Amino acid sequence: MVNRILAAIDVGTNSIHMVVVRIQPELPAFTIIAKERATVRLGDRDPETGDLTQEAMERATKALRRCQTLAHSLNVEAILAVATSAVRETSNGPDFLRRIKKDLGLDINLIAGVEEARRIYLGVLSGMEFQGRPHVIIDIGGGSTELILGAGYEPRSLSSTKVGAVRLSALFVTSDPISSGDFKAMQAYIRGLLEEPTRVLRENLSPGETPVLVGTSGTIEAVASLLAYEASGEVPERLGGHTVSLNAIQELIQRLRKLNNAERAALPGMSERRAEIIVAGALILQEAMILLQLDEISVCERALREGIVVDWMLSHGLIDDRLRYQNSVRQRSVLHAAHKFRTHRAHGDRVAEFAVTLFDQLQGSLHDWDEAARDLLWAAATLHDVGSFISNAAYHKHSYYLIRYGELLGYTEPEIETIANLARYHRKSPPKPKHDNYKRLMDKTYRQMVDQLHPILRLAVAMDRRKLGAIALVRCELDPGLNRLSLHLKPNNLQDDCILELWSLEQNKTEFEKAFKLEVALLLDPEG
Repeated sequence: MVNRILAAIDVGTNSIHMVVVRIQPELPAFTIIAKERATVRLGDRDPETGDLTQEAMERATKALRRCQTLAHSLNVEAILAVATSAVRETSNGPDFLRRIKKDLGLDINLIAGVEEARRIYLGVLSGMEFQGRPHVIIDIGGGSTELILGAGYEPRSLSSTKVGAVRLSALFVTSDPISSGDFKAMQAYIRGLLEEPTRVLRENLSPGETPVLVGTSGTIEAVASLLAYEASGEVPERLGGHTVSLNAIQELIQRLRKLNNAERAALPGMSERRAEIIVAGALILQEAMILLQLDEISVCERALREGIVVDWMLSHGLIDDRLRYQNSVRQRSVLHAAHKFRTHRAHGDRVAEFAVTLFDQLQGSLHDWDEAARDLLWAAATLHDVGSFISNAAYHKHSYYLIRYGELLGYTEPEIETIANLARYHRKSPPKPKHDNYKRLMDKTYRQMVDQLHPILRLAVAMDRRKLGAIALVRCELDPGLNRLSLHLKPNNLQDDCILELWSLEQNKTEFEKAFKLEVALLLDPEG
């Protein structure tokens, strides 16, 4: 099999990182052949609006252009890029991504915190053998900290908390060196935010289990590098596998907090930018270890960037080993949400089957959407009525919020937004430009997808109006000459006239007719 070359870019709050890898499909594995890193501080927000600043976006754009140039010089097959905390939390984050698309032609996927955690887990799995033992992974970024618990298979716990080294430094550090008051306030804030995710993680450990703690961020690498230099007088070339104790970290923090920025920047291996945030990052690490009751941490040099590569390999069928479960991560996440919100499972399955059946039969004639769009339609159909968990009144609106903020795994933020909008418009009013949720769709492609696919979902829901499975099959017959689509509906029971389903279809076909500019005829056909 021919080796394939990919680039993966992590657009973070503090830095932009890229790895270029050579994939060996026959193993399957990959080798890192190039790296690029730039500290751009995208998370330096406007103090009044909270938006990304023009200066930060310019720095990020220049860094991404350099990454793109390097990637193209190595003849990459694709550049896979994701954006995390800094972009997803700001109102002009989507505008920044559109600007990158326009200026560089580079698509950057915005991912949620738990999806970021999942891909970090994949990255660590690609570089470490867990041997069935539970591992806690901590990744301390500029804007958030991810905590993951897993033993090499499906993660037991995934969390993302808005506590990061850049964020905390901006919030609490007002003096140089850091004053005792600033330090204690920051420490209390960190502990308050980390108490819940660490508690949940520990609850997912079995009695008697002691996990291995792994760190994957620039913070842990900087801490490990400083401690290694103090022990040996040298900064190690590779940090992977280095282990440091909680006691050593605590002692290091006490020394670092007494230094000013210039003195910290003069330490071996310490950059000026890292020196500004190292105390906050190390303090997050310390507090997490105390709350987790773990006194030792090992460094892993693989994280989100490598996880992006693994996720791509999984989606392209190049991995079939201990990570096999990840192939169905989207499906399992959707079905988990359906179970969590106590949907009528059989009804959801039938609606999803009708929706994808209509999608498949009309593909190439009425629409040209691909398999990715089909997957989003399936997810929306399966979850269309989760809002009933809150209330039957206006439940389609509740469905939007439960899907949008329900932490679906395996999907990008725009994809989750699309699924939520499709579910939102399966009944009642159609999409309107004034609707806030519709406006959140990042670009016209996703809006067009919702415009054309929500009418299909409406028909699918109508076909199971009584939630009894009255309709067994649907067959589409398109007559271009008459500009008409006939839906041949086969009843499960030949004695059932399916009058309520036909009535519901009659009420809901209008949006379909508008979207595709044709007439829909309904035929109850015992022969199918």
